[in-house]
Amino acid sequence: MSDTPRHDPTPRPAAGGPGFPAYEELRVPVAGGELAVLRWPAAAPGAPVVLALHGITANGLTWARVAHHLAGRVTLLAPDLRGRGGSGTLAGPYGIGAHADDMAAVVRALDAGPVVLTGHSMGAFTAALTAVRHPDLLSGLLLVDGGVGFPVPAGTSPDELITAVIGPAMRRLSMTFPDRAAYREFWQRHPAFAGAWSPWVDAYIQRDLVGEEPALRSSCRLDAVRVDGTDQLGGEVADAVHRLPRPAELLWAERGLMDEPQGLYDGRRLTAAGVDDTLLKTTPAPGTNHYTILVGDEGAHLVARRLLAAAGVS
Repeated sequence: MSDTPRHDPTPRPAAGGPGFPAYEELRVPVAGGELAVLRWPAAAPGAPVVLALHGITANGLTWARVAHHLAGRVTLLAPDLRGRGGSGTLAGPYGIGAHADDMAAVVRALDAGPVVLTGHSMGAFTAALTAVRHPDLLSGLLLVDGGVGFPVPAGTSPDELITAVIGPAMRRLSMTFPDRAAYREFWQRHPAFAGAWSPWVDAYIQRDLVGEEPALRSSCRLDAVRVDGTDQLGGEVADAVHRLPRPAELLWAERGLMDEPQGLYDGRRLTAAGVDDTLLKTTPAPGTNHYTILVGDEGAHLVARRLLAAAGVS
């Protein structure tokens, strides 16, 4: 296998329509095959690079609205992590450590470092572990509604806890859909997107589909999701946020995965988790839930502003 990244140079504005920034798709060599990496290039050569990691059942296009607000002031790289999207056929081993090492391979293959590293949800855990394992690749770190873990309740198995938190998402991975409109309707019923549907969201969810009608399905591999979800519950992954090589920031959503009033984090929970506020600044994102902090306009604008600040760009 060649060590030279392959890419399709055709700009892809497509699903988002006007205002949806064009991107290209690269194929970058990693252990065992190639990773799909979406790239929104900066307007000027030599601009900083942001490497953005998606959540546990998402894909790189979840960062498109952030790319819109970055407006070409940095280059944004958003991989489809192993077992998802355009990297859905890339075999294991899975796990947060494998993703972290894949990210180091991407930065080195593209000669992109040092990068501002960011991640949403599971991607935030991956970003934190990447920072710990590969500190030389890092110029800044922003975690988005993820990265800080909590102890597993006594008597609860990891599989039970994962099912409790992301059960609806996991059930989707075993479903089939007759056409793309049916998949769109499935997502539009999700409480987190009520009143927040947009072409940006539609482009992201449509990238997830693989197969042929009338049996379209999610590209996410259930075995990858189970391994990655279990990994977040303890050990090196949960500890990474307490061992960061440089100060970082956590943006946390006010509301939860199903738009419930209690989000994953609040001040009390972060204090109980033992977050060192001299190492990790924590900032609420008012009016957002776990998804709209990234794909809603206000959330994406806030994330973009914090990334530009981390990159030293006005």
